[in-house]
Amino acid sequence: MQIKTTQQGHIAWCEPSAATLTPQDFSVDVWQTKAAVVGQSKGRYTTWFVKTDSAQTWVLRHYWRGGLVGKFNRDSYLYTGLKQTRAMAELAILETLYQEGFAVPRPIAANVIRFGLWYRADIIIEHVTGAKDLVAQLSLQPLTDQQWYALGQLIAQFHLRGVYHADLNAKNILLAHNQFYLIDFDRGELRQPNSNWQHANLDRLLRSFNKEQGKQPELAFSEHCWQQLQNGYLSLNPL
Repeated sequence: MQIKTTQQGHIAWCEPSAATLTPQDFSVDVWQTKAAVVGQSKGRYTTWFVKTDSAQTWVLRHYWRGGLVGKFNRDSYLYTGLKQTRAMAELAILETLYQEGFAVPRPIAANVIRFGLWYRADIIIEHVTGAKDLVAQLSLQPLTDQQWYALGQLIAQFHLRGVYHADLNAKNILLAHNQFYLIDFDRGELRQPNSNWQHANLDRLLRSFNKEQGKQPELAFSEHCWQQLQNGYLSLNPL
């Protein structure tokens, strides 16, 4: 990862073609002006897919606050050091995992804008071609037992590495060409493997599946699916 200072803060990048990015390039308005916005994903807030001059597709995401705090402070965070900012921390963990061969999107760049004691931030990652999140996938067709087993093994591999995913849910798991990926490592950590947080991570994922099925009763998820995922997980990481 390389970092440069801007008039507004700092930009870090892992992808060489991102070395020329300016703070303005982290605004969707710039890409819209160039007619380079090729898609979007709507969750709590919108994430934008943009096409670069070199024909890469990047995912641009701004860091927004959620919950009660977000009602009066939409996107400002207390600055306690560059490495501790949401964007730089997420870019760093993604770079480590990507270099180690884990199934995560390729990290591109991050932007931090300083103002007084506060900062705002953005991140860019590579778009995983042909990917659907699991909610979208399961609303169309079920996974096979082998796929659920493989997903459980994938999560176990991350846990054995000490990867704590702060928001492991069905929408933060992608499937593309029979390969699963984990995304959105905001507030994620590399920590000592421990059955307590690993159990909590899995419980969070199960609650997510059940919540999504409550919204979509036809979602292709069942207790049998979860058991296959658990079997795959326990084959590598017997808690």
